[in-house]
Amino acid sequence: MPGPMEGVKVVEMGVWVAGPAAAGILADWGADVVKIEPPGLGDPARGFSKMLGADLPFNPPFEMDNRGKRSVALDLGQAAGRELALELIEGADVFVTNIRMAALARLGLDPASLLARNPRLVYAAITGYGMEGPDAGKAAYDIAGFWARSGIASALTAPGQNPPFQRGGMGDHSTGVTLAGAVSAALFAREKSGKGQLVSTSLLRQGIYTLSFDLAITLRFGVVVQTADRKAMYNPAINNYQDRDGKWFWLVGLDGDRHWPPLARAVGHPEWIEDPRFASAQDRTANAAELIALLDEIFATKSRDEWSGIFDAEEDLWWAPVQTIEEVLADPQFQACGGAVAVPDGEATTLLPASPADFADTPWAPRAMAPEHGQHTDEVLGELGRTPEEIAALRERGILA
Repeated sequence: MPGPMEGVKVVEMGVWVAGPAAAGILADWGADVVKIEPPGLGDPARGFSKMLGADLPFNPPFEMDNRGKRSVALDLGQAAGRELALELIEGADVFVTNIRMAALARLGLDPASLLARNPRLVYAAITGYGMEGPDAGKAAYDIAGFWARSGIASALTAPGQNPPFQRGGMGDHSTGVTLAGAVSAALFAREKSGKGQLVSTSLLRQGIYTLSFDLAITLRFGVVVQTADRKAMYNPAINNYQDRDGKWFWLVGLDGDRHWPPLARAVGHPEWIEDPRFASAQDRTANAAELIALLDEIFATKSRDEWSGIFDAEEDLWWAPVQTIEEVLADPQFQACGGAVAVPDGEATTLLPASPADFADTPWAPRAMAPEHGQHTDEVLGELGRTPEEIAALRERGILA
C-alpha cells in the first residue's frame, strides 16, 4: 500500500516536532523522505527519551514523527557537506524545514537560492511567527507561538486561574498537518504550471486559525468572547457535568429546540419541556444557574455508564465522555476510527498514533520505524553515485557521521 504520495521525493531538514511532523505525514502517505541531520546527536528530538525520564531504548515522540524516513548525517558546516545537501535537494520534489531562515540563508538553503537551482521544487517552511514582520526571525516553540501568543492559552484561562499548560506537540502537530496540506496543493499546482513555489505557515498563524471562531467575532463586532463558566452557561444543554463517581461527561445540545426535550426526558423531568422557566432557549438562558444546579444534583445520582445507556436511548441527545488517556486507548472506537497504526518493527510491529487522514483508493501504511541517526547515509549517497571508497573518504574527513 504505497499511498497517494508514492514517487514523491522529500528532503527534510527539521528539528524537534513541527517540521518532522509535516514530513512524517508525507512519509506516511508514501513519499520517500530523506532526513538530513547534523553529526553528533542529530535532531535534538532524539533526546526526548531522556527528557521523559525513561531509561528505555525507545523514544515514542520521535518515533511518531520520523517513522518511514531515511536518515543521512551530514556536516553542513563544511562546504562538501553543503554540496551533498544541495545535490539531494536538487533531485527532490519537496524540501521541508522548520529551521530559522537566517540560519538557512547562511548555508545557501534559503528559498530564493534553492528555487533558483531547482525551479520545480516545493519549498515548505514552518516558522515561529511568519516570514515577514519584526519577529519573523524570532525563535519559538509551539508553547510560545501557537499556545501563548495566539491567544489560545488566555481564552482557556478562567478568571482568577492560571493559564493551562499545552500538551506536548499540540501546536506542532496541527501545524505539520497544515504544511502537509499546503505541500499537496503546491504539488497539484505544479502539475499544471510546471513550477514549484515557496509554501509556508507558522506556529502563530496556526494558533490564530485554531482560535478563529473567537477572533472572527472580535474582528466583526469588537467584543471579546468571555471564557466559559460551567455554572453559568447560557445554554445548559451544552455543558460538562459529573457523575456520582466524579467522572465528567459533556452534553452537546447546541440546537435547543431539538436537543432540550430529550435531555429533559433523560433526567426524568419531561414536564420541564413546557416549564416556563425552561421552555424556550431564552428561558433556559435566563435561568441557567438554576437549571445547571438542578442537573448537577441529578447527574450525581448515577454512574457515567448508567447515564450512557439513558442518553443513548434518546436519539437526539448528543454527548461524549471526558476520557482519560487510558480510556481513549481502551475505547473500541479508537481503533475503529483508525486511531492507531501498526508500524513494522523488525520481525514484529509497534503501535503508534496514526496520522489523521485516509485515502480509499490509495491507502497508506507505515513502512518502518524511525531511523537510527545516519542509518541510511551510505545508501542515499550511493543513489547519488558516490562509490563506497568516496563515502569512506568523506567520513574520514568528518563530513559524514
